[in-house]
Amino acid sequence: MSETYYEFGTAAERWDRAQLFFEAKEYLTAARILRGLVEEAPGQVAQRLLLARAYYHSAQLGRAEGELRSVLELDPVESYAHLMLGRTLERQGRPAEAAPHLRLAAVMTGE
Repeated sequence: MSETYYEFGTAAERWDRAQLFFEAKEYLTAARILRGLVEEAPGQVAQRLLLARAYYHSAQLGRAEGELRSVLELDPVESYAHLMLGRTLERQGRPAEAAPHLRLAAVMTGE
């Protein structure tokens, strides 16, 4: 794919743009921007988490799972990542794998 205007600018500008596209439910465009940001700063949890959400909402469940597992490697106590991973696995028809993540998310958030 060729680069488009929304892939240019500072990291902060692209982050803001990715969030705008996500909020507008333009998940594929948000993911495209976020992939570049994640490549540049692979240790940034927030960018990876939003990328996983964009993948989830655009039904790219394998990619969402991969990003969520990366988030949990970086931050094992990220409760939202556990919740999302559980839901992603459920959506893929893998409830047994989802259950521990969903239970852990519930315990972490006090539910």
